[in-house]
Amino acid sequence: MSYAIIGLGNIGRALAKAFSRKGIEVSVATTRDPESFAADAAAIGPKVIAKTLAEAVKADVIFLAVRFEAHPDVARALSNWDGKIIIDVTNAYGVPPEELGEQPSSKAVAQAFTGARLVKGFNHLIAATLAQDPAAHGGRRVVFLASDDDTAADEIGVLAENLGFAPIKLGGLSEGGLLVQARGKSWGHLIFKDLVKFDG
Repeated sequence: MSYAIIGLGNIGRALAKAFSRKGIEVSVATTRDPESFAADAAAIGPKVIAKTLAEAVKADVIFLAVRFEAHPDVARALSNWDGKIIIDVTNAYGVPPEELGEQPSSKAVAQAFTGARLVKGFNHLIAATLAQDPAAHGGRRVVFLASDDDTAADEIGVLAENLGFAPIKLGGLSEGGLLVQARGKSWGHLIFKDLVKFDG
């Protein structure tokens, strides 16, 4: 299984740190030439590899860590996303619901990535928290996952475990997924909740 992070802002860097911490190779890409951020990627860890967008989207699992407004630009990198899992880490705060056809923002993202299996996740924590070691207070930091594809959610749940997090599945995008999505100028109820799971 190959992994890529599209976007190298604060959230993208936090995700890259999570991979580096566990020694799992991950590609990172932006719309810029990889030479412009290769040093930043290398500074995070030796297994964080700067690539072009065209190269990065060849990965099996792709974290979409760009501004919500930029997701259509990334979607155009491939005409067909069949077989790939897109993890939607975006937050559409401030985007009027009518612009999204009154549907959850992750549904709009799913429609842009034709053929992909979409999982909403890793988006409810601020970057500084997400960047920390998920082993906290004797437990593991929680990440929420929502998807209309149970198998995809299970696969990303395993990845979250491998990265040291405690995944909690919320159900479909239009149900539990709304708890971790912004709608207009309001945040979902679980956004910014830094929770720790204790394995008993």
